[in-house]
Amino acid sequence: MSLERVTPTANPPALSDSLSSQLKTGATRGLRKGVHGFLWIARILVPVSLAVALLDWTGWLYALDPVFQPVMGIINLPPQAALPILSAMFTSFYAGLAIIVAVPFTQAQVTLLAIFITICHMLIVEGIIQHKAGFNFLKTDILRIITAGATVYIVSLFFEGTETPVVMHSSLGATVPLSEMLLGWLKSTLQLIAKIIVIISAVMIAIEVMKVLGWTERLARAFRPVMKLMGLSPNVAPMWVAGVFFGIIYGSAVITEEAESGRYTPEELERLHMHLGINHSTIEDPALFLALGISVFWTIVPRLIAAAVVVNVYNLVHRVWSRLKAGRSTHPG
Repeated sequence: MSLERVTPTANPPALSDSLSSQLKTGATRGLRKGVHGFLWIARILVPVSLAVALLDWTGWLYALDPVFQPVMGIINLPPQAALPILSAMFTSFYAGLAIIVAVPFTQAQVTLLAIFITICHMLIVEGIIQHKAGFNFLKTDILRIITAGATVYIVSLFFEGTETPVVMHSSLGATVPLSEMLLGWLKSTLQLIAKIIVIISAVMIAIEVMKVLGWTERLARAFRPVMKLMGLSPNVAPMWVAGVFFGIIYGSAVITEEAESGRYTPEELERLHMHLGINHSTIEDPALFLALGISVFWTIVPRLIAAAVVVNVYNLVHRVWSRLKAGRSTHPG
C-alpha cells in the first residue's frame, strides 16, 4: 500500500464528534439535574432560614439553650448549634444549612458545624440505603454520630473561642425593627442561593460528564492502591468511588447493585459502609459549604482521616479478637 493512499485523518472527526456529543449530553443532563437539585434545596432553605431568622429576631431561638448546653458544650459548640445538627440528622442536609445561615455563628463554629453535618446527616434515608446494601441501620447511624462528635471535638481544639456565639440574646424581644431584619435576611439569602445554583450546577455537570465518558470506572481503578490505606479491600473500589464522590443517595444505584452482585464478602461490605457512612459526597457537600466561606480542607480532610482511622482500628481490633479466639480454641481450659 502506498503512502499516498493512507488516510489517517478519516477517523478523528468522528471521534471528535462523538466526544463532543458525549460532553454535550453530560453537560445537558448535569445542568438539568443541577437546576432540579437547586429548586429542591431552595424549597427547604428559604422557608427554614426565614423561620429561624424570625425565631432569632424574637429571641425564642435561645429559649432551649439550657437543654442543649451540656451536650453541645462537650464538643465546644454553643447550644444553638443543636438546631442545625438535629435538623441535618433527621430531616435533611439542606435544612441544617439553612439554620446555619440564619443564626449568627462565628466562622470557627460554622467550620465545626460543617464537619459534623458532612459526617452526620440524613441518617434515616442514608441509613436505609446502607442497610439495603449490607450494613445494619443502627450500626451505621450510631457510628456516624459518635465519629462526628469525636472529630468535631478534636478539631475544635485547634480553634479558640468556638463556644461563644457572635450574638447572644439574653432575653426575649427584638433588637432591630422587623422590616430591617427581613431586608437583611432577604439580601443574605439571595446572595447565598445565587452561589448555590452556580456551584450545584457545576458539580452536577462534572458528575454527569464523568459518567458519560466512563471515567467512574477509571477512577475506581486508579484508587485501588489507596484502598489499603483506608483499611478497605481493593475489590470495593467501584462502590467507594460512587459513594465518596457522588454521595450515598446519588451513588445508591451503583452501591446497591454492586452489593447485591455476590462479588463481595460481608466483611468487605461492612468495612466499606463504615467508611462511606463517615466519608461520602466529597464533591457536593464541600461545594455547598464553600458558599459560606468554609475551606474545602475542613469539609474533606477531617472526615477522610476519621473514616480511615475508624476502619483501620476496627480491622486491628478484629484481628486481635480473632487471634484470641483462635488461641482459646487451641488451648481449651
